[in-house]
Formats: sequence, structure tokens, C-alpha cells
Amino acid sequence: MIPKTYLEFEKSLELSHVPKEWTDGLKAAWYDAKGDWEASHNIAQDMHSALGSWLHAYLHRKEGDRFNAGYWYRLANKEYPTITLDEELKVIVEYVIKNKT
Repeated sequence: MIPKTYLEFEKSLELSHVPKEWTDGLKAAWYDAKGDWEASHNIAQDMHSALGSWLHAYLHRKEGDRFNAGYWYRLANKEYPTITLDEELKVIVEYVIKNKT
């Protein structure tokens, strides 16, 4: 079942596998939240959309590569964030849930 709220998304982190019916955006966020940066990055880099660029930017910001993250934020038409990584992940997940992307 696709989560309807961020709290439902957080509850899904108890699962051992990401639900197959989820969108790529949710899957990428889930893998990152589970600590699997590589799996999340693999999904994000194959998403040729503003959301994919945003996820890609977030992931490179998380790894500490500000230059690369900045490039991807610009592609996503987003400002470099001043919020924490946890806050940004929540914003991304809420965006994905709302827009079903």
C-alpha cells in the first residue's frame, strides 16, 4: 500500500523490502531512509525528471559533495537547502505522496 502520510512512510521502514507497487520516487526515498544510499542513488539517477534531479541532489548533499549536489539542485530548479537532511527527506516524501510521483 502506498503511504498517505509521512508517518505511514516512516512505519514502512519496518518492512524488509520496499513495496513493488511504489513509485520510483518513494522507493528511492525508502532506500535512503533505510540507509542504502547506493540503491537510492541507482533509482534516482535513472529518473529523468525534476524529481529525479531533486533526489539526486539530496543524495549528493548527504554524501557531502556540495558541488555535485548544487548541479542537481539547479537541474531540479531548487535552491540549495538550508534545512537538515532529515527535514529535506520529509519534504521530498511529502511531495512524492501528494503528487503520486
